Amino acid sequence: MAASNLPMPESTVVPAKNSSPAGNGKPVKFLFVALESLSGDLAWTIKKEGHEVRMYIKEKSDADVYSGFIDKVEKWEDSVDWADIIIFDDVEFGIIAERLRKKGKLIIGGTEYTDQLEMDREFGQMEMKKHGINILPQWQFSNYDEAIEFLRNNADRYVMKPSGNTPSGGKGLLFIGQEEDGKDLVELLEQNKNVWQKKAPVFQLQKYVNGVEVAVGAFFNGHDFIKPININFEHKRVFPGDIGPFAGEMGTLMYWAEPNNLFKATLLKMLPALQASGYIGYVDINCIVNGRGIYPLEWTCRFGYPTIFIHQEGILMPMGELLIKLARGEDFELKTKKGFQIGVRINVPTFFAKAKDREAVEMYRDLPILFKKKANLDGIHIEDVKIDEGVWRIAGESGVLMTVTGSGTTVQEARHQVYSRIGNIMIQNMFYRTDIGLKWHADSDRLQTWGYLY
Repeated sequence: MAASNLPMPESTVVPAKNSSPAGNGKPVKFLFVALESLSGDLAWTIKKEGHEVRMYIKEKSDADVYSGFIDKVEKWEDSVDWADIIIFDDVEFGIIAERLRKKGKLIIGGTEYTDQLEMDREFGQMEMKKHGINILPQWQFSNYDEAIEFLRNNADRYVMKPSGNTPSGGKGLLFIGQEEDGKDLVELLEQNKNVWQKKAPVFQLQKYVNGVEVAVGAFFNGHDFIKPININFEHKRVFPGDIGPFAGEMGTLMYWAEPNNLFKATLLKMLPALQASGYIGYVDINCIVNGRGIYPLEWTCRFGYPTIFIHQEGILMPMGELLIKLARGEDFELKTKKGFQIGVRINVPTFFAKAKDREAVEMYRDLPILFKKKANLDGIHIEDVKIDEGVWRIAGESGVLMTVTGSGTTVQEARHQVYSRIGNIMIQNMFYRTDIGLKWHADSDRLQTWGYLY
């Protein structure tokens, strides 16, 4: 069949219903403030619901991302008075968000406390320990020679993780040691310490533990968690079979559930601290679990990407309405689908290009994104793309183009839907993981046996 493009965004606008801050049904003005081009799909979704949207992106290499989809501004501060709700979509904005909240603005985003939970791994772990959550032994370093000496004196298997707000392109610095005596990590640090000192000046060594990696998350309205909660399974390595370098995320399986033992042993224990901080947004703790216990690995105190896109696949209420209720601190029940949702990220080889490899970046910039059939937008969530004269094209430099989602009453049904949708996409040299969700049966059996999903 002849290739065709998706319709322009304006053709899918759906008027919002009773979703203004005052509850009078008028469109709401949303201002998104971002470090990188991450939350544009959410902004576009809210625009399609009939609201007004502006977006600021700090990263200059993302200047053309989302062009044709949403309106962008060069200085977000000039739109503060215009906005009804301001969304800070990343960490590092906590102090600013707190200041604006004190002035009476409706804000979704972090606080100084929640920024520190995510960016300072040692602080995040110690706060969990302080509130009665079991944690793995871990040590933080800012000197690579001291870390090497520690490893030589304490032979064991470790995971190395950069601390701070690591850009999406720097996720590959995370390293899971394979040797039980830690010698592989020692060699890696010795060979790379001069380079890594600049890219990851502060990092953490954490004792390795084997088990199932699973995250538990929920929306938080400033004083309580919104039910149901979210259980999700990330796939962070680039290639099927969990091989290759770490990416920010290549795909995720998730479902919505009532509070279970995993939630009660982790997020629920942090309720008083989150209340005291005044945080409003989405919060998630990624864990390794086995028959001996639950071991939290890291915080996400913001929307996750592509997590928020896959949330949209499973949420039945308008996203604008959800965010308005959240920003106002309302208690409400999230309306969600039963069953499972899957998201798969679509990339091109620019994903592997170095920052200064202009030839590789420009080779893919502006290439068209086509579809085998004239399609609607179901399951297509934009990332580094733009619209030029009605044609979707590759934008930015990341090589991460979109997340495609699907759902079903079983994981198999969700997999069938998401990969059928991917089969309709035509992008030169695109690649993605084909195994998202395949480990569910083994993982769920173990999690059920250990009693964490009840």
